[in-house]
Parts: sequence; structure tokens; C-alpha cells
Amino acid sequence: MLSRLLKEHQAKQSDRKEQQERRRREAITAATCLTEALVDHLNVGVAQAYVNQRKLDHEVKTLQVQASQFSKQTAQWISMVEGFNQALKEIGDVENWARSIEMDMRTIATALEYVHKGQLQTAAS
Repeated sequence: MLSRLLKEHQAKQSDRKEQQERRRREAITAATCLTEALVDHLNVGVAQAYVNQRKLDHEVKTLQVQASQFSKQTAQWISMVEGFNQALKEIGDVENWARSIEMDMRTIATALEYVHKGQLQTAAS
């Protein structure tokens, strides 16, 4: 009877150990699956962040090129406007010069008319 009790006890212990070992393997498998799922989820986020970063880098480069082109275009516009302003000033200077010459010519013409009339009156007398 004692040996039977001992065998039953040992059999129960063996069953419990097997059951405990099976549960331990199941827990390890479940933990591994959970870990892989978490890592996969994180990897998706990291991959998306990497893709977004590459897109941003590309957009930054494009924006830099466009800003440089805009700067060059603006410099050309400024140069053209300055040239136009200079041309307007020169036109104004020529106009003022022409008025001045015209006034001088009128003065000379008036003086010549005065002298000519004076000579005609002295010749008639």
C-alpha cells in the first residue's frame, strides 16, 4: 500500500511536471509571438518614418533649387528695373538739355532779330 501511494504520488508529480513544462513552452511561444508582433509594429512605424524622412529630404532639395532659381530671377528683375530707371533718368536729362538748348536758341534768335532790326533802322535813316 505504501509503495502504491508512493507510485501514485510520483505519477502525479510527473504529470504535474509535464503539464508545467507544456505550459512553460506555451508561455514562451506566446511571449515570442507577442515580441515579434511588437517588433513588427515598431518596424512598420520606423519604416514609415524613414520613408517620410526621405520624402522630406527630397522636398528640401527641391525647395532649395527653387529658392536659388527665384533668387537669380529676382536679381535679374532688380537689374532690369535699375536699368529702366537709369534710362528714364537719361531721357529726363536729354529732355532738360533739349529745353535748355531751345531756350538758348530762342535767346540767340531774339538777339539776332533785335540786332537785325537795329541795322535795318540805321540803314533806313
